[in-house]
Amino acid sequence: MDFQLSDDQRALRSGMRDLLGAVFDRDRLRAAVERDGALDRSLWRELGAAGFFALRLPEEAGGVGLGLPEAVLLFEEAGRALLPGPLVATHLAAGLVKGAAEGEAVVTAVAGELPVAHLAEADAVLVAGSEPAAGEATGAESLTGEALRAFVAAARPVRSMDPLTPLHSAPADAERPPAVSVRTRADAERAPAATERTPAHAGRFRFEAALLTAAEQLGSAARTTEAAVQHAGSREQFGSPVGAFQAVKHLCADMLARTEPARAAVYAAAVTGDPVEIAAAKLLADEAAVRNARDCLQIHGGMGFTWEADVHLHLKRAWLRAASWLTGAGAEELLAADLGAAGRLPRSSAAPARPVPEAGGGG
Repeated sequence: MDFQLSDDQRALRSGMRDLLGAVFDRDRLRAAVERDGALDRSLWRELGAAGFFALRLPEEAGGVGLGLPEAVLLFEEAGRALLPGPLVATHLAAGLVKGAAEGEAVVTAVAGELPVAHLAEADAVLVAGSEPAAGEATGAESLTGEALRAFVAAARPVRSMDPLTPLHSAPADAERPPAVSVRTRADAERAPAATERTPAHAGRFRFEAALLTAAEQLGSAARTTEAAVQHAGSREQFGSPVGAFQAVKHLCADMLARTEPARAAVYAAAVTGDPVEIAAAKLLADEAAVRNARDCLQIHGGMGFTWEADVHLHLKRAWLRAASWLTGAGAEELLAADLGAAGRLPRSSAAPARPVPEAGGGG
C-alpha cells in the first residue's frame, strides 16, 4: 500500500502554493494586519474561483469532486501562508449556503461558548449542535437573513490575540432556525462507511472542521521551521552563523521532529476519517504549531518579538486555532476513552461500535 502523495495531489498542493504566493504575498498579509483583519472580498472570490471552497462538492453540483485528503493539502497551504478568514466554515458550507462554494459568501461558525471569528462580515453563520445523546444525530444550523441580523446584533466584540482574526462573543439566547444539515447527499456517499472504529453520526461536521484546522496548524508549523532554519543559516554571531551553535541546531531539529509526526497523523486521519485519529492529529498539530512558533521566536532573538517580523503572527494564530473545534483537553479525553475501551477487550476481539464524543466548538 502506497501512502505517498500522488502526482495529482502534489500538483494540487503546488498550484495552491503558487496561487497564494501571487494573491496573498507578504505585502497583502501586512495590509490585512493594518485593516485589523477585515476580509478582502476579492481575495475570497479568487479562492472560490480556484475551487478552494467547492473542492469536495461533486462535479455535477459545480464542485471539483475531490475528497478530504485533498482538502487537507489545501488547508495546509492556507496555514502556511497565514491566510485569514473563516476558511473552514465556508468550505464546509459549500453546497448549503448560497454563494459559499463560489466565494461570494463568507460563512463563519459557532459552537459552544467560544468566540465567533469574522462575525461582522459574515453572510451566514453555521451553529454546531450540542453534544448528542446516545443514538441522537445532530449537525449544524445555518443562520441567514433576519436570524443572522439578530444574532449579530446580540453579539459583542471581544479582544483577539490575533490581529488577523476579529472575534465576537456568541449570544447564548439568539434565535435560531430549524436545523439544516451541513452535509449533502454526495458528502454522505463519499464519507467512510460506519465501522467499529467509525460509527455514523452527524457530529462528523465538527471533526472534519477539527481536521481542517489541524491541517492549517501543520502548514504553520512547517513554515516556522523553514523560517527558523533560514534565519539560523544567514544570521551571524561571533563570526559564524548562529545555526553552527549546538543549542540552535537542537531547536531546529526539535521543530522538524514535531512537524513530521503531525503531518503523518493529519494525512492519515484525512484518509480514514476516524474521529479518534482526527483527535490525535489535532493534538499533534496544535503542539507543533505553537511550540515551533515559540522556538522560531527564540532563534530569531529580539527581532522575532518585533511587530515588523511575521513570527509572532504564526504564534498568535496557532494559539487561536488550538482553542478551536477540538481543544487539547477534549482530544486527550477522546483518546483516553478510546484506549480505555480497547483495554477492556480481549486481544483477539474487535472493538465494538460505541458513541463518539462530540468535538469542541470553534469560531
